[in-house]
Order: sequence, then structure tokens, then C-alpha cells
Amino acid sequence: MKRVKIALLGAILIVTTFTVAFKEDLFQVSKNLDIFASLYKEININYVDETNPAELMRNGIDAMLSNLDPYTEYVPESEIEDYKLKYVSTQYGGIGAGTLTIDGKLFVNEVSEGYPSYKADIQPGDQIVKINGVETTGKDRSQISQLLRGPKGTPVNLTLLRDGKTIEKSLIREEIKQKNVPYYGMLDEQIGYIRLDKFLENSGQEVKDALESINKQKPKGLILDLRNNGGGILQEAVKIINLFVDKNVLVVTQKGRNPEKSISYRTMTNAIAPTLPVVVLINGSSASASEIVAGAFQDLDRGIVVGQRSYGKGLVQQTFNLPYNSLVKVTVAKYYTPSGRCIQALDYTHRKQDGSVQKFADSTLKAFGTKAGRTVYDGAGIYPDVYIEAEKYSPVTISLLNKNLFFDYANSFKKQNQTITAAKDFQLSDVQYAQFIASIGNKDYSYTSRSERLIGELKKEADKDDKSVIKADLEALKLKIANAKKNDLAAHKLEIKRALETQIISRYYQEKGRIEQAFQYDKEIAKAKSLFHNQNQMLAILKGDGNYKTIGSPTLKVNESSN
Repeated sequence: MKRVKIALLGAILIVTTFTVAFKEDLFQVSKNLDIFASLYKEININYVDETNPAELMRNGIDAMLSNLDPYTEYVPESEIEDYKLKYVSTQYGGIGAGTLTIDGKLFVNEVSEGYPSYKADIQPGDQIVKINGVETTGKDRSQISQLLRGPKGTPVNLTLLRDGKTIEKSLIREEIKQKNVPYYGMLDEQIGYIRLDKFLENSGQEVKDALESINKQKPKGLILDLRNNGGGILQEAVKIINLFVDKNVLVVTQKGRNPEKSISYRTMTNAIAPTLPVVVLINGSSASASEIVAGAFQDLDRGIVVGQRSYGKGLVQQTFNLPYNSLVKVTVAKYYTPSGRCIQALDYTHRKQDGSVQKFADSTLKAFGTKAGRTVYDGAGIYPDVYIEAEKYSPVTISLLNKNLFFDYANSFKKQNQTITAAKDFQLSDVQYAQFIASIGNKDYSYTSRSERLIGELKKEADKDDKSVIKADLEALKLKIANAKKNDLAAHKLEIKRALETQIISRYYQEKGRIEQAFQYDKEIAKAKSLFHNQNQMLAILKGDGNYKTIGSPTLKVNESSN
């Protein structure tokens, strides 16, 4: 009874303290609103030149929010639909085509199977000259989006240019649904695979449907691919974890300054795959809800995380409606994984004098324990249990991509080859690669190699010190590097081929084909497969006998702390 009274007294003190602070905050808010409203009125009435009241207010709002984190943002009425598509819903009225601007001209980059563009035989490489009679040249991405999108069932007329001929197409917009799960199925050797691109509406149900389909084939294990998934709705992440973890298990906690924003999320139902071995794939672009899922699997020792360190977004946002159909998205809390760690990587609270934000230093990171006692860390994203070095494109490949030379060749390839092999088996032959090299012989894809960049920096230092002997050596070395660049197309043949194959395969098999074709080169998937075939290693990792510190992840200096 005495402990209950002490706990009750503590709760009362916390509420009282918050109430007093809250009243003080309300007074400050009211006071400063009066000041701001008066200042805003006087400026608009008395300033020597004509002012734009809406622009002044927007500038003031943006300046105020710029001192917070980048996820707290104001959304005016004109941007509401784009906001919903990005953060909430996956549906809109459109034609099902992706576009690309090259030298100010608008081209079709991708066509989604089953939608109006696909049905009307619109093809990647077609130039869109007009949309409903409006010239597209010089229009930015948002303007093009507004022209193409509209209510379901409304018409849109396109004027296209293909092989020098003008083509007119009349389409009827349909509801375009961007799937949260763009691909799922069985890989070879009885391994299930689910790719989850985002955590928007219905993502939990989509993963459930995919898992139920895979379960019918009695898989030996499942790969849940969260790479490049920037997150979304927290509650959807909880639903997905619940598919693999039985009910009444704590999977994430959010804590805010306002006690009403502090919520613990537990699984609500029995899992449909409680014992299926799982490998979760992450990389540096896996953020927010992706990290909630990966962190829960890791902390609960429910699965093995493979890949690179995740982004490190441990913040929770909530939207609040504002007058005139606008809204504000506010960071209201930080979230914590089951072990009690927050993986937020950037410290927005303590900015430098110039306004820049720093990462939490490795020396400040604290150690926490998983359910089985493995060591995990806060403050820097989710570190994988099995670290795989990320692949990076060379400067020559990046230049070819940026110059859209892959895009051009893929279009010509499709015209010359009506059919190709199955997506999962497709590879360019050496003869076809040589044809690509020949096709770009007179094209500009100039670039600065890493070696040239370093030589340039050394030359600047030599110029400062006026060391002529060194400068002569650097010039000679620069010439050798320039000659060596001529061999880059051969030296980086494998990665250039892979990037080119990705463009070509989409002309035949769309997004599904791109995903399947990439499997044959995927190091993270290959590692996941090997883990499923080595149960002893999987168990060792989950028990902490072979955790990520011994498998290749960067070493951390941390402060040990009990949770």
C-alpha cells in the first residue's frame, strides 16, 4: 500500500509540474501571438513598398520552422494532395506513367502495366509534346504532375513524338494505386521474399496478404526487404511486426514532452508466422518505420538484420489541421525500440552557431541489451547483425546515368529486340555491351574521377606553397590518370552492364522485372540465403555468439549503460 501511495504521489507531482509549465507556455504563446499579429498588420499597412501578405506569412512560418527539425513542416491548401500522396495514401487519379525531363523536353520513362498508358501503347522513350493542348517544354515536375493527374474518369489528351512522327493519344484517368509491397514471391531454394517500399495506408494488410501466400508454399525462411524504405505510418509498422510476434509484446514506445503523446505499442493479435526464420534487409536509406521494424526484430531476437547501418530517424510526427484547409506536421515524440534505445542520429536540439546539425558522437552512444542479452546501441540508426559493404557506382557510371545515355540505348535496344529472356535470367552479352560502347562514342559523358579530384586538391596545396617541382610531378600524374580514364568503360564493365540492364529490362517487364533481374547480383540477398542454409550461424548470431561486431560492422566506442 505504501508503494502505491508513493507511486500515486509521484504521478500527481509529474502532472502538476506539467500543468504549471503548460500554463506558462500558453501565456508565452498568447503574448507572442499578439506581438506577431500586430507586427504583421503594421508591416502590411505601412511599409513603403507594396507587400504580398501571403508571401510574408509563408516566409515567417518557414523561418520559424527552420530552427526545428526538417520533419516539422507547414502544408498549405495548394500542397495538400501532394502531401497525402507522399505521407498517407498511395492512390491518385492518373495515367500510370513515369516521366523524365532531358534538355527541357519531357519523355516517358516508365509505363505501369494495366494502367491507361499501358493500354494505350504509350512507350518509354516517347516524347510528350502537349498535355491537353498545353506545351510541356519548360514545365517543372509539379506543373507536369498537375497536368497529368486529375479525378478518376476524366479525359487527358497527349500529343507524343515517336521516331519523328506525331501521335495523338486520348486516355481516361484511372485510380492509380502505388503498392506498398511492389513484389513478393519465392526465391529459389524455398526462400520467401517480400519487398516493402513504404509504410503508407494498408501496408500492414499488403504484407499480411503476401506472407499468407508465401506460407502456403512452406518456406524455409523469409527475407523482408526494407532497403530504401523511408518509412511512413508508425501503426502500420506495429501491424507488420505483429505478423511475426505473438500478442501482448512491446514493440515500440513513443515519448513526448506532452504526456498525451507518450504511448506504448504492443502486438494485439496472434502472429501468423511466429517461428518462421526471418532476415531483414536494411541500408542507409531505411528510415523511421523501417527502423522500428528492424529494431524490433533485432531487440526481440526474432530475426537477423543484414545490410548497412540505417538512416537514424527516431522521431514521430503528427498532423494538426489549420484554418483554410492547411495543416502542420509536428514532431511530437521520439520512439524507442523494445530494448529502450532511441536510434535518432542527428541532434536537432543542440545546433551549432551556424545552424548546422551534428550527429551524436560515437563516444556518447550507450549500450542496451536484446531479449537474449546481445549488445545493441542507441543514437546512430540500426546497426545490422551482419554488415555488408555498400556498393557504390564509379564516376563513369554516374556520368552515364546523369547524361541519360542508358535511357537512350534502352529505347533503341527495345526497337531492335522485340523479345528477350525471362527477367530473372537476363544479362547483356559482350557483343551487346560493345554495341552500347560504340553508341556513346560521340557522346559527352565527361566526369572527374576520384584520382583526378585528389590530384586537384594536392595541386591547390602545391600552388599555395609554390612548390614547382611537386606541381610538375602532379601534372605528369594527372596526364597518366587522364589516359587511364580511357579504360574506365572496360574497367567498370560489370557495374555499367548492371545499370544498363536495369533500364532495358523495364522496357519489357516493368517494375516487377527490374526487381527480379537484380536478384542475380544482390549481395545482401545472397548472404541471407546462406544464413538460412546455416542454422548454426543463425543461432549463434541470435544468441550473441557471433554478433555484428565480429562480422564486419564498423567498431564503436560506447558508454556501457544498463537499460
